[in-house]
Amino acid sequence: MNSNQMVRSGVEVVDPLSASWAEQIRVEHLTKHFHSEDPPAVDDLSFSLHAGEILALLGPSGCGKTTTLRMIAGFELPNAGRIHLHGRDVTDLSPQQRKIGIVFQDYALFPHMTVEQNVSFAMRHLPKAKRPAKAVEWLALMGLSTLTTRYPHELSGGQQQRVALARTLAAEPDLVLLDEPFSNLDASLRESTRNEMRHLFKQAGTTVILVTHDQAEALTFADKVGVMSAGKLVQLDTPQMVYQYPSNAFVARFLGHTNLISGEAEDGKVKTPLGELVVADGVAGEVRLSLRPEDLFLTQSMDGKGAKVVGREFRGHDYFYILEQDGAQYCVITPSHHCFDIGSRVNISVLRTGAVLPD
Repeated sequence: MNSNQMVRSGVEVVDPLSASWAEQIRVEHLTKHFHSEDPPAVDDLSFSLHAGEILALLGPSGCGKTTTLRMIAGFELPNAGRIHLHGRDVTDLSPQQRKIGIVFQDYALFPHMTVEQNVSFAMRHLPKAKRPAKAVEWLALMGLSTLTTRYPHELSGGQQQRVALARTLAAEPDLVLLDEPFSNLDASLRESTRNEMRHLFKQAGTTVILVTHDQAEALTFADKVGVMSAGKLVQLDTPQMVYQYPSNAFVARFLGHTNLISGEAEDGKVKTPLGELVVADGVAGEVRLSLRPEDLFLTQSMDGKGAKVVGREFRGHDYFYILEQDGAQYCVITPSHHCFDIGSRVNISVLRTGAVLPD
């Protein structure tokens, strides 16, 4: 753990004068072309992270997120742009010179080595005599103290994941890159392993960049979420801001179900098919709003009018509804004790201020 960082009663406390507030990585105008006649795989991408921050790069297949990770790691050279670690330009350095740790999707453990040997292998910065004891310390941190003599094929997927993480952290990297590290795990193990890894990264003050196509994974794991489309970073913000205040319709749709509603704004209000909605002051003219399914509330219609329930999906803790009203469709999520029959009529009301899409 960083000497200026402590954990008290489960709450992380950071010294504001600590170096952990320093900029860890800065990426400036990164661009990558694989073929000159094709659009760039990564197009003028810039961002920065402070020490201890976790960034998730999120987007559909082919959006450029893995290429971005590979350029940061040094496996691909950019056609333009620079990469700085601790203020040092590392753009032209080899992967070995960058002091970056990588956890791959397949974990890449050495099958002929025990768990302890796999972790010891990463500690080339230490004398050989000190590596086994230090490896045991890292494995204890991962809850793997009893598995040091096992081989990778004798471990579960979650255990292999933690060994790979222990090996990565044992090298004491300045930055850890995660390339879809949870995709090979089943749903329940994926969630528990993800939570454990986030806790360990935060405890160690490690800076992390995660590449994923899983929206829930990005929102729960990261401090910042960067949404990519066609090589561009279209929005970078906290998970809450990206989800509730998307920068455009693509981000709104990619981060889950949403209702895109147009209307005329005046004096902080918008006239829409769902009635008059409140928006931020200063908004005027034709606007487009994003309303998440949980932002809408349903009540039974007493006069047979309103929206018609055309689809219903029971998801345990809630219902997901598809509604039709005046030729438009809406999606709504309600608690599981609010059940409306397919074909019935309901009234839709809005629970929060509408999020106006900038474009």
